[in-house]
Parts: sequence; structure tokens; C-alpha cells
Amino acid sequence: MSVAIVTGASRGLGRALALGLAGRGWDLVLDARTGSVLEETAQEARRLGVRVAATAGDVTDAGHRKDLVAAAERLGGVDLLVNNAGILGAEPLVPLAEHPLDRFRAALETNLVAPLGLVQEALPLLREAPAGAVIDVSSDAAVVAYRTWGAYGASKAGLDLLSAVLAVEEPGLRVWWVDPGGMRTDMLAAAEPDEDLTGAPTPEEIAPAFLRLLDERLPSGRYEARDLLGAER
Repeated sequence: MSVAIVTGASRGLGRALALGLAGRGWDLVLDARTGSVLEETAQEARRLGVRVAATAGDVTDAGHRKDLVAAAERLGGVDLLVNNAGILGAEPLVPLAEHPLDRFRAALETNLVAPLGLVQEALPLLREAPAGAVIDVSSDAAVVAYRTWGAYGASKAGLDLLSAVLAVEEPGLRVWWVDPGGMRTDMLAAAEPDEDLTGAPTPEEIAPAFLRLLDERLPSGRYEARDLLGAER
């Protein structure tokens, strides 16, 4: 049975992806900082008949990353790594001229450095997998200059390039970096508290775009969820 590590899995897109994978029979190693909320996701996934290891912690902690990969190895290996955990930096967002540098560094550590650290930790097992794959969750802020999104966008632009280089260096893997687009999530609400998110899609509506990558084993590259979902959206 295939095994996936999904970070930031307690809510939002991470939770939707975890449950989508569980529905396809994937065993899971789930990460989030808040253990009680993470366990709720884990219990829901277990009800779908799969094995789930819920490991609370911070992806910026090297020891925690080792624990995630060790948990996956106990389940049989790592077939898929989903780097979804992320932070905004300052909340709510502010212009770069006002952005606290400690929050900028925190965004880089969580959104860019930690994914690389987890890739490095999981790579030996990913290489052994029959169809090893990495999904890095990107953003349109990585390629479009939105006011106040500079810190977050810079971290995601770096993640895009890191993903592209990994795809070149590891041709035996699939490496996908995916822009989910705006979603009705706590993160977007925290970023722009005055924004009306009523018309934004839910993470559950976006998750099938990511699952299509696995179903069809599309080539490594950058994708937008709206394109993967096709004409429906």
C-alpha cells in the first residue's frame, strides 16, 4: 500500500488532501503544529480504512522531520511527500517596508528551508518507491507582484525554483509544484481580514486537482489547480 507524508494536515488544503488520499487507500503520516486538531483529521482518515500516524510538531525542527520520515518507514516507505505546511510571515499582511524581518525569516524557514529539509530526509525512500513523487504547494503570489504579499511570495518563488531544480536532479521522481489559487481558508482570512471569501472555492473543491497528478502521473512541472480541474471551473 502506498504511503504519503502530508504536512500542515490539520486543516485547509492539507486536511482535504489527506482525506482525498485516504479515500484512495493511501496510508498517511500527517503533520501539524496543533496535536488535538491534527488528531481529528487522523481519526477521520482512519475511518476510511487506512493506517495513519499523526505526528504533531514544527516542520522547521530537524528532529521532527526525522520523526515524520521514520513514521513513514514503519508504514512501509515514502511514495509521496506533500510539502503543504506554510505561514504568511506577518499577519495580517503588510507592505515590505513595514514587514518585521523576524517574520520574514520565519516565512522562509517554514515555506522554503523546511520543505528542502524534508525532501533531503525522505529522498532515500522516495528513490526506492516504484512511483516516488513530491508535491510542493505553491501560490500565484510566487509569480505575481501582489501588494503586501512580498514575504510570502518570495518564499513561494524560492520553493518554485527549488522544485524545478529537484525535478532536474531527480529524474526518477515526479516533482510537481502546484498553485491552488485562492481558497476559503483560515490562512487567507488571516492574510486579508477584510476580504470577502464567500465566493472562493473550498479546499475540498481544489484537492481533486492535486489528486489528478497522481492518477495520471503527469510530467514534473508547475501546475495551476484551475487548469488541472479543467473546464468545470
